[in-house]
Amino acid sequence: MELDRIIRSGDVVTQGGVRRMDIGIRGGKIAALAERLDETRADAVLDAGGMLVMPGMIDAHVHLNEPNMGHWEGFETGSAALAAGGCTAYLDMPLNGNPPTVTTEALRLKASLAEGRSRVDYGFWGGLVPGNLDQLKPLADAGVTAFKAFISNPGGEGEGRFRQVDDWTLYEGMKRIASFGGLLALHAESDSITAALTEAAGAEGRAGARDYAASRPVVAELEAVNKALLFAELTGCRLHFVHISSASAAGRIAAARERGLDVTAETCPHYLLLTEDDMERLGPVAKCAPPLRSADERAALWKAVEGGMIDLIASDHSPCPTPLKTAAASFFAAWGGISGAQSSLELMLSEGVIRRGWSPVTVADLTARKPAERFGLGGRKGRIATGYDADLALVDMRHPYTLHEEQLLYRHKHSPYAGMTIGCKVAATICRGEIVYRSGSGPESDATETAYEHGKRIWPIASP
Repeated sequence: MELDRIIRSGDVVTQGGVRRMDIGIRGGKIAALAERLDETRADAVLDAGGMLVMPGMIDAHVHLNEPNMGHWEGFETGSAALAAGGCTAYLDMPLNGNPPTVTTEALRLKASLAEGRSRVDYGFWGGLVPGNLDQLKPLADAGVTAFKAFISNPGGEGEGRFRQVDDWTLYEGMKRIASFGGLLALHAESDSITAALTEAAGAEGRAGARDYAASRPVVAELEAVNKALLFAELTGCRLHFVHISSASAAGRIAAARERGLDVTAETCPHYLLLTEDDMERLGPVAKCAPPLRSADERAALWKAVEGGMIDLIASDHSPCPTPLKTAAASFFAAWGGISGAQSSLELMLSEGVIRRGWSPVTVADLTARKPAERFGLGGRKGRIATGYDADLALVDMRHPYTLHEEQLLYRHKHSPYAGMTIGCKVAATICRGEIVYRSGSGPESDATETAYEHGKRIWPIASP
């Protein structure tokens, strides 16, 4: 067997466990897995001795902000940061570009801007907003992976901004999405609750981090989750809940799944690693919606993850120019999004495997296998197995390091994880057999020498 590349002697994470072996790659696919492969039959050999070899992360929730908002984050910088974090595919959300991806014309524009500029593979979400019900099926036919809707106000300005759904649009949209077998993701917070509490905080002059957290309580998440689950039962629509922040909401979703609903839930590293105390200490760099929760809520969320109530981990990378964080008049006025995509896999391995004693297979399931299966790429991506895309993250589990802002490849180098010591480091990332990132101390380490043309749009899903 002639091979393009051999990954030599890594501790390879498969569904069966972790085993030291070689990976043979041919034509961008995993062609062989064996204790030892003949390196004379390969064009190149990469020594992974001492490295944990994970399936590349599939980050199903990122905001890269194009078109027309690439000065916040674009495909070039965002995908470079993802590659540096061991991510080999991502799904870009529909809301922060201008125009948002709620029409086929907007989708074509976004796709044209991504082509040839992403370092790793990608796909796009479409949006469900008031007034675009007739666009849902055309967007699906044009290749969006799934749809995203906000039950609360997503913010932003202007007529072209992404808008929250009213109840009737949500119900009708779910009926239409169900009619063609689509999937709807929801930002689940009750707008009536959060709006009333925000208004009360403003009237009383309460503008700090804890005031913001109090304006978006867990009950707002629960109310929205319950409503969406009811609509799903009535319409048969497949659902995915993004960035779930509480164990109680995760439990409601898991119970619905037990009743037979086709529903999944994700959470994010920031809900598992940080608390509202950190939000107060760090300031707006740690502001997000839903907000960071108490230490007790965080502990309960970990138990929900360990109990199988959470299906997958995503970053919800939501960048902005740093002054929108640092120069805001109040915590409420600051941009509400966390930049974290470069650190997601490292954080989950550091906290899950090193600190909590998880098997690396558990992290691989949450970050790769389950996202691939939920979003239509099972059998092609998300696992290290013969016939799958050679999407790999080589992680040095013996290399703790302190993250500094200058190491970030985002366009705007701020992160709540800056200054944190992380217990492992991505040493290299391989997408369909090609090295798209190498760690090191020089400029060659930051993926800027990698050709943009490598990443390909993989949704709509082509045959393997």
